[in-house]
Amino acid sequence: MADAATIEDESESKPSKMPLILGLVLLVLGGGGGFYATWSGLLFGGESEMPKAEVVEEKDGPSIKFVPIDPITVSLPPGSAQSHLRFRAELEVAQEHASDVEAVLPRIIDVLNGYLRAIEANDITNPSALTRLRAQMLRRVQVITGPEQVKDLLIMEFVLN
Repeated sequence: MADAATIEDESESKPSKMPLILGLVLLVLGGGGGFYATWSGLLFGGESEMPKAEVVEEKDGPSIKFVPIDPITVSLPPGSAQSHLRFRAELEVAQEHASDVEAVLPRIIDVLNGYLRAIEANDITNPSALTRLRAQMLRRVQVITGPEQVKDLLIMEFVLN
């Protein structure tokens, strides 16, 4: 009787894995094809409905001027790993507002100096700190000069030592 049970177990074969493999291959091909169709614009239209920005070429060159800010050196708190921060930047200003911004440059330096002294040492060492500091300083400069006069603040030097 034991021999009959052994013969029946051997005669039953395991089901084939070919449908599973074929299904996975078709799934990968379908996903890749769908991604390509969407990415290339074949699916859901290729053109966006948003109007494209017009490129205005100026014949006289760019109408911006960069106003340099004097370098600022700030001593950091005693518990920090570094002892000083050296900061230098330039302001991107419309050509017609350059003289107005240069007139209030001492006030801008005073505000930036006060801001840099108020931040903590671990705020500076964070990898994303430079972007956040730049945005904060630009906002403070725009409060002084007006939002239409200063377009951007470019950090030229940011050295911790």
